[in-house]
Amino acid sequence: MNTIQIQSPYVIFLGDIEDKTLAKTGAGLAKWCQDDVLGQLRLPGCKVDLGLADISLDEAVANGAKSLVIGVATVGGSIHADWLPVFAKALDKGLDIVNGLHTDLATIPMLMAAQEHSAGRIINVRHVGRTLPIATGRKRTGLRLLTVGTDCAVGKKYTALELTRALNAKGIDATFRASGQTGIMIAGEGLPIDSIVSDFVSGASELLSPDNSAEHWDIIEGQGSLFNPSFSAVSMGLLHGSQPDAFILCHDIARERISTCPDYPIPDLQACIQLHLDCARIVNPQVRCVGVSVNTSSLDPGKRRDYLTRLQAELELPCVDPLIDGCEAFVTLIAKQFHQSDTGKAHAES
Repeated sequence: MNTIQIQSPYVIFLGDIEDKTLAKTGAGLAKWCQDDVLGQLRLPGCKVDLGLADISLDEAVANGAKSLVIGVATVGGSIHADWLPVFAKALDKGLDIVNGLHTDLATIPMLMAAQEHSAGRIINVRHVGRTLPIATGRKRTGLRLLTVGTDCAVGKKYTALELTRALNAKGIDATFRASGQTGIMIAGEGLPIDSIVSDFVSGASELLSPDNSAEHWDIIEGQGSLFNPSFSAVSMGLLHGSQPDAFILCHDIARERISTCPDYPIPDLQACIQLHLDCARIVNPQVRCVGVSVNTSSLDPGKRRDYLTRLQAELELPCVDPLIDGCEAFVTLIAKQFHQSDTGKAHAES
């Protein structure tokens, strides 16, 4: 897989963004890599705050920073022109620039010149430096769970990370498999699925979760949504290449319209589960949904539990907010369906 090395400690660059949903890379690093983060660097006009210390480049260097990580995921991966002088100055000061956007910073003349005269490197996380195969569809050993969504940016990465931690805590061997730039930065390895030519997405997804021991789980970070016209292609390729034994549907209760296509409403959850089952059964007829992960941060605390209880009764599946409730309910169902039998040997119930 495409492994990167990020020198820590680092500073998270937020630029001048105004929408917090664009800062999901920075927010993920702030939560999962706290010990490596010195603070956030914001430009005038920035309205996003990750709750970190605001820090300048000079202060970052004085405090031992090694990297400036772009914590912004802009639509289309564009780079704002007023960010470039900051990046050039960071390179001049010997900091690495860790870039998770589609734009290759190493091709921008100002940054090319800055890199030539400094020890700082440009690290493009989303650029795959290898030849990828097409998918084989071969059934691989081990077990796989994919997080899928009603839309993009609804908690697929966070759910996968929390579930991996919860499974390991219960003695079930599990590995988080990163398929996006933030996940790769957190895990230290992975493949940027949304940067791969469409013919090879499923093949790359197979490489992401290779053969493993019979009871080992690969918890695969999902991308996009089958219901989002902007990103459904990568979602389908990842679904077929992952060949999941199970999936968890992720949903944001505050979302009413598809984020990039407001003419489309968020799908009914039962319909969403069924479509994923129908599509996933092409490569794994035994696939099942083992729960729904719901971002309830927009709900009044007094109404949150009632909503989840009603949803669970309706879908007959565990429905929790992993960042509040944890993933124990998912782990319990996974253990029951895949790791129990009369003989005590792991198996998937029919």
